[in-house]
Amino acid sequence: LLDQLHHSQARGDMAVIAQMVLAWQAFDKQRLTELSQWVHATRESAELRLQSEQMGRSMLEWLRNQNTVAIESIDLCNALIPTYPLTFSLALSLTGAPIEQCLQSYAFGWAENMVQAALKSVPLGQNSGQRILQVISQNISQAVATALAINDESRQVFSPMLAILSALHETQYSRLFRS
Repeated sequence: LLDQLHHSQARGDMAVIAQMVLAWQAFDKQRLTELSQWVHATRESAELRLQSEQMGRSMLEWLRNQNTVAIESIDLCNALIPTYPLTFSLALSLTGAPIEQCLQSYAFGWAENMVQAALKSVPLGQNSGQRILQVISQNISQAVATALAINDESRQVFSPMLAILSALHETQYSRLFRS
């Protein structure tokens, strides 16, 4: 999980979310289109793409129900095909929080989700899960710093084993959850 945080999340989704938050704040449609296209192009399996799109649609529906997001932003999300990074960055842009705090909240949510998945799929107890979450949390600041230093040319997602496992998982007869 630490490798995924530092090598995949910080260099990929966290970096693009940081750039998307700034684009949402400026309502820069061209930049949001470019970043959204990058997100779609970097989902390495059908399962990862479907997961990102489902989470994006769910987040967009939640935002719509809050009545705090402009209809123009909702329409743009729909036109770009919502993904989790796109809609989560929209939500973050509405908070007015500093970008570092936005990325910390994203990273902690990601870490908590990963630990919960581990608790459900391997024999880990709650205490072990909390210890894992504590170790990951201690690495979030460094991951945020990395994400903020990433530009378009160095932003990347390269998790070949995750892609392979996802491709195998998406064709299983029975699945616990979309990963």
